[in-house]
Amino acid sequence: MAAIEGKRILVTGPAGQIAFPLAARLARKNEVWGIARFSDGKSQARCEAAGIKTAVVDLVTPDWSKTPADFDYVLHLAAAIVPGLDFQASIRINALGTGKVMSRFRKAKACLVMSTCGVYAAPADYGKGVLETDPLGGTPQPYAPTYCVSKISQEAVASSCAEEFGLPTILARMNAAYGDNGGFPAMVADMVLKDIPIHVMPEGKGQIASPIHEDDIFDHTPGLLASTAVPATIVNWGGDEPVPVPEMAHYIASRVGKQAKVVAGPDGIHQYWLDHALRTKLAGPCKVGWKAGVDRMLAARHPQALRK
Repeated sequence: MAAIEGKRILVTGPAGQIAFPLAARLARKNEVWGIARFSDGKSQARCEAAGIKTAVVDLVTPDWSKTPADFDYVLHLAAAIVPGLDFQASIRINALGTGKVMSRFRKAKACLVMSTCGVYAAPADYGKGVLETDPLGGTPQPYAPTYCVSKISQEAVASSCAEEFGLPTILARMNAAYGDNGGFPAMVADMVLKDIPIHVMPEGKGQIASPIHEDDIFDHTPGLLASTAVPATIVNWGGDEPVPVPEMAHYIASRVGKQAKVVAGPDGIHQYWLDHALRTKLAGPCKVGWKAGVDRMLAARHPQALRK
């Protein structure tokens, strides 16, 4: 896919685990603006040091006075992933906030809204990848019980806005993104190094993830933006290799000279093996294999622990 150059791009949540490396790389050859609450001043400074222009915007009650009125592309990556049972608060941020972004910047050439694979219902057949057309319903996650519901709501709002405003849109259902900036495999590595038990779902009931490296996320972005449409396109955004979390944990442990404490049971984080055929058609294959990506992540985050 042709690289994105010379464009004005809005990225919401630019300090986030997925958004920061993407926005920083886009900022090398584009005018990138990042909006967030920036309650931590260090995160705003980090974005600006990477060449990202910033503005403080709260999506619940947004003040757009410090941002340009027009952008070529909108990458809406901000999300509230919080504990507790305040569903309305999560919906206000993740769903209604999406509507406010899309309404304000309705003249953009394309809008990418990052959803989550957590919108899917638990698969009827765990032996194959989940398709974009499979049933929705969400699987409540122990770390953020309201998240899946708020993201299903977000997809409805985004789909409505795409049609109401004629804004070409793609809803990208992200899986386990990772890289030097963190992600689920990085959390697994931290637990291995600290001898913390890693809770997973029972075998055959949601153990398999589709991890995707931040390099592949960057490489796929032009193709996904070129695939926006009205009505909105829906696509899975995960890696090409299905990886059981216990296998990932034991591999990480072997690379840092530790033992992984994997505990299977109903309190584990439900993972999704995503079918990647449509994403490959729209944006190309992944180039970073999961073991190579994990090795790079460990070298960046835990160089002293990584075995040569």
